[in-house]
Amino acid sequence: MNIVACVKQVPDTETLIKVKPDRSGIDETGIKWVMNPYDEFGVEEALRLKEKLSGEVIIVSVGPARALETIRTALAMGAERGIHIVDPALDSADPFTIASALAAAIKNIPYDIIFCGQRAIDDDCGQVGAILAELLGIPQVTVITKVDVDGNTIKVTRPIEGAQLIIESSLPCVVTAQKGLNEPRYASLPGIMKAKKKPVDVKDAASLGVSIDVKAKITKTLPPPARPPGKIICGEDPAEKARELARLLREEAKVI
Repeated sequence: MNIVACVKQVPDTETLIKVKPDRSGIDETGIKWVMNPYDEFGVEEALRLKEKLSGEVIIVSVGPARALETIRTALAMGAERGIHIVDPALDSADPFTIASALAAAIKNIPYDIIFCGQRAIDDDCGQVGAILAELLGIPQVTVITKVDVDGNTIKVTRPIEGAQLIIESSLPCVVTAQKGLNEPRYASLPGIMKAKKKPVDVKDAASLGVSIDVKAKITKTLPPPARPPGKIICGEDPAEKARELARLLREEAKVI
């Protein structure tokens, strides 16, 4: 079985994010970059299916030169090879353009299943997986927590409010992973050493025949508004403090 796992490099959730003074984006100075956590679930599930059914796992990523580190992380986990799409024009591209680049690279390799994270934690769009399936003309099963493959059929579990959906699809298809699907493994030291020698094919938009026709553009990035300072209600009389709290909740917070 040939399995593709798409990964994105994103800022670590513990990194302090600062907006550039001109509000054109985030200041990348000092940021620690990691694999998107939802993509980790996809990579882990791809590796588990490979171990169960044999085959190979191919990692595909769109990103600047630093994204190679994330591809190597996936290779150290156990994937066989990678495809790195590097093009400055794609660095801030919209989901449709990113999906177009991924589709152009993937259509030239054999695949049975394509795993994507259900969303990336930086832009939080959650669109690439669905667009990728549409561009490749294959089914998609999204936001799943369980995968079973039997021959040319995949059965997945998707949680919904108060219940679960069991969905079957033919292969090939795109699967978007979410938390609960598995527990991603850590790369072992031997895996890290082997990953340095595993092949990574580097491509750009021109070699893939992808037109950089931007559909959407971020015009301004703003930090969240600062929270007002908390208030401490002082006094000795509990009843008086309760009345003051009720007044503040009604007149200032406007929640009652």
